[in-house]
Amino acid sequence: MDHLTDIAALEALYGAPVPASLTKVATRLTPAYHRWVAASRFAVLSTVGPEGSDTSPRGDAGPVVRIVDDRTLHLPDWRGNNRLDSLRNIVRDSRVSLMFMVPGSTNVVRINGDAAVTADAALTASFSREGKTPRTVIVITLREVYFQCAKAIMRSGLWSSGDESGRVPTAGDMVKAQQPAFDGAGYDAAYPEYAKTRMW
Repeated sequence: MDHLTDIAALEALYGAPVPASLTKVATRLTPAYHRWVAASRFAVLSTVGPEGSDTSPRGDAGPVVRIVDDRTLHLPDWRGNNRLDSLRNIVRDSRVSLMFMVPGSTNVVRINGDAAVTADAALTASFSREGKTPRTVIVITLREVYFQCAKAIMRSGLWSSGDESGRVPTAGDMVKAQQPAFDGAGYDAAYPEYAKTRMW
C-alpha cells in the first residue's frame, strides 16, 4: 500500500478547497459562533504532548465552557479518573482543539487555540456546584473558530438512529476482557448510582 507523503500530491488529488470552507473561519467568537458555543453542553478536547495526542470528552449540565470574551474560554476540569492525559499535555504543549456538539444539529463548531491550566482559587471557586469545585480550570485562547460541514453527522444518522448501545460492549465488559477475574456485570449495575455523587 502506497502512502501519500507529499502535500502537493495530496492537494492535487482533492482539488481546491470549497470557498465557503475558508470564508467561514473567524479569529474570534462572532455573535453567531458565540450563540452556538453557549448552547453546547458537550465538547471533545484534543491535545498533543511528547507521548502523542489525546482526545477527551467534556460535558456539563449547562454550557460546557464559560465564554469570558470573544477570544477566551474557561473549561472547568470536573472530577474524573485522574489520568490527567489532557492536562499533562497542555502543561507541556499549549496547542488545543475543541469540537462542540448540540443534540439534533448536524453541524459542529471547531475551535483551535492555545491553553493553560490554572488552579487559581477564585476562578475554580466560581464554578462551584453542589458543594463541589473543580481542581483546575483550562483557560483557552482562541485562534480560529469555524463550523464543520454537516455531512459527517448526516451520513452517520447520529441523532436519528436511536439507542444502539446494546450492540457494543459495556465498560464492565471491556475491563473484564483485560482482567478476567473482574466482575464486569456488577460494575455496570452499580455504576449509575456510583456516578450520581461524582458528577462534579
